[in-house]
Amino acid sequence: MHLTDWPGASDLPADDDLVAAMDRVREVCSAASSLRKAGGLRVRLPLPMLSVLAEDVEALQPFAELIKDELNVRDLELAGLETLAAGYGVTQVLQVNARAAGPRLGKDVQVAIKASKAGDWSVAEDGTVTSGGIALQEGEYALRTVIAEAGSNGQQAVAMLPRGGFVILDTTVTPELAAEGLARDVIRAVQQARRDAGLAVSDRITLRLAGDEVVRAAIEAYADLITSETLSAHLDLPEDLDGTTATVGTNQKITLTVQRI
Repeated sequence: MHLTDWPGASDLPADDDLVAAMDRVREVCSAASSLRKAGGLRVRLPLPMLSVLAEDVEALQPFAELIKDELNVRDLELAGLETLAAGYGVTQVLQVNARAAGPRLGKDVQVAIKASKAGDWSVAEDGTVTSGGIALQEGEYALRTVIAEAGSNGQQAVAMLPRGGFVILDTTVTPELAAEGLARDVIRAVQQARRDAGLAVSDRITLRLAGDEVVRAAIEAYADLITSETLSAHLDLPEDLDGTTATVGTNQKITLTVQRI
């Protein structure tokens, strides 16, 4: 069996739906990651929720846990634009292309433009778009889905998806989430210290950590997570410690030592 050749790409069944869904997953993750970066919200800091508003959210459902893990959010909301339109102020706007419609409509193009801005337009069941009672032809207008400015309280960030729809990231950082983010930063620092000490992946250690009151409280709250992730058989929290210094959270400092058992 170990001498069997690797299968060629042509031997594997094509799955266009899966490829399209994964492309959409990447778009969602990229857009939300950009919102995190713009807000200075490090990846190890968990956030409450990501909402995805789009017409094709059903394709994302099988990958909900993947998206949550990739973006480090507690909850994921997938909904069509019409479902959450009221809650998030999602609307459609009509933009009349004066350059394209002008030669055909003449002075009536201004009537259509004013009507589109006033909301006096509609889309018939057959797809015909009318503005101010004037029927528009394809190429003479653009329909865009827009969302009202979110996050006036600084707790939401919004980005458009390349192929339509939005991601809305709840950027609320509760004390619990902040503490977990600190704990995960501590884990990262300890793992780096393990590597610097030349420890094997399976080596168990005694871990000693020191930091300010906020960091100490986070370590105590998530002690089980820290010891489990770092293979620490013992965790000590002395007031003072002579060891390696690392930065966690928003420029906070910890001192740590790792010792193989």
